[in-house]
Amino acid sequence: MNVVTRGMRNAFRNATRTLSIVIILGLSIGLSLVMLIAHQAVQSKIATTKSSIGNTVSIMPIEGGTTLSAGGALLKTSDLNRVKSIAHVTNVNELLSDRVQPQGTNDLGVPGAPPRADGTTSLKSPYTVHCNDGTCNGVGRTILCLPSSGCSNGHPPRGFSLYIPIVGTTDPTNPSNIFASSITITSGNAIDGSKDTNDAMVSKAIAQKNNLRVSSTFTAYNKTLTVSAIFNSDTQDGNQTIIVSLPTEQHLTGKTDAITSATATVDSLENLSSTVTAISNALYSLADVTSDVGQANAALQPLDSVKNISLYSLIGAVIAGAVILLLTMIMIVRERKREIGVFKAIGFSTIRIMFQFMAEALTLTLLGMGIGVLVGVLGGNPVTTTLVNNSMNSINSGGSTGKGGAPGFSTIQNIHAQIGWSVILYGLAAAVIIALVGSALASFFISNIRPAEVLRSE
Repeated sequence: MNVVTRGMRNAFRNATRTLSIVIILGLSIGLSLVMLIAHQAVQSKIATTKSSIGNTVSIMPIEGGTTLSAGGALLKTSDLNRVKSIAHVTNVNELLSDRVQPQGTNDLGVPGAPPRADGTTSLKSPYTVHCNDGTCNGVGRTILCLPSSGCSNGHPPRGFSLYIPIVGTTDPTNPSNIFASSITITSGNAIDGSKDTNDAMVSKAIAQKNNLRVSSTFTAYNKTLTVSAIFNSDTQDGNQTIIVSLPTEQHLTGKTDAITSATATVDSLENLSSTVTAISNALYSLADVTSDVGQANAALQPLDSVKNISLYSLIGAVIAGAVILLLTMIMIVRERKREIGVFKAIGFSTIRIMFQFMAEALTLTLLGMGIGVLVGVLGGNPVTTTLVNNSMNSINSGGSTGKGGAPGFSTIQNIHAQIGWSVILYGLAAAVIIALVGSALASFFISNIRPAEVLRSE
């Protein structure tokens, strides 16, 4: 009988002891796998959360409004040129926002009230206004809705019409221009944000309301514009907006070199905080510079906490498993001290004796690995979810996320951990290495004894 077969048979000499050892090893291996699963799931979630958190910086003129009609100070193109030269800034989207009023109406619905928009347009808003209290005079609550939605509340006064936002931008397909998360061109081609061409992109809702197609024309600021593209967005604001290039809007409004706001894109979330400081220093007291740095850090805080917990627990579980296996093999080897002496007396080499005990330890470890995988499959996701939720609750109770919580919390709660072949292979490799090293050390020390010493002690 070769040493490997003998070692495997020896693993089952004492059924009760074997069962106890296998269960203990299985639980230790299972805990290691659970922590490894949690660690990998959290690492993946951190990467996903970082990609979902905006790495943009908002730049607004101090005491300025979001549109020309709001009044206040304006930024200049030269101001934004300083921002473009700052390290880690990959793009600056410059905006000149305004609103135009359908001709012959005012946006208050009050006879004789002057329009608050800076210009007029031949277009009509795709939305109608229904008044909850029947007044719609700027005091009562209103509901904006498309005619097809079937709104049937109170009706607005005669002459009431919504203004239409018009945005001049250097990046026409950027959804943040219209407070949306997506812009889809349904027909035509996007305009060039750097050229003054009197071309415009209109929302699909505006196009349908005004029977517009690509190459159709309309007027705004008493100038004729041509529809270059029709787009659709996922927000109400976006679906009632006209988009033109920044030079076009500056020309139409007569506000050459004027900027109402800008958005700078930073190359990574890690550089966001330092870039905000650099932009603030570059613009001095001209603009308010803000970002989601604080909320981004708050969103990642529970994940970082779980990542550290799972890492330390993984290390602890691996060390515990190694110690358990080493002590087990020392116990087994010492119990078979006489057997080792006999093997030495009949000519067995130290290496051959070590191989026998290594085969026995490997058998016990593989049996424990089976239990460990089962524990990992059943416990990986529940343990990970519990760790994340507890960390989030702890942070929320401490008030560190601020009002409304940090962005990304809803997606963090949906974290899903599962065992994969890579986790199983990592666990198996670690268990085999620990088993071989632990059994080799234990058997090496005891196999160096001389047969005469064993017989004398007997």
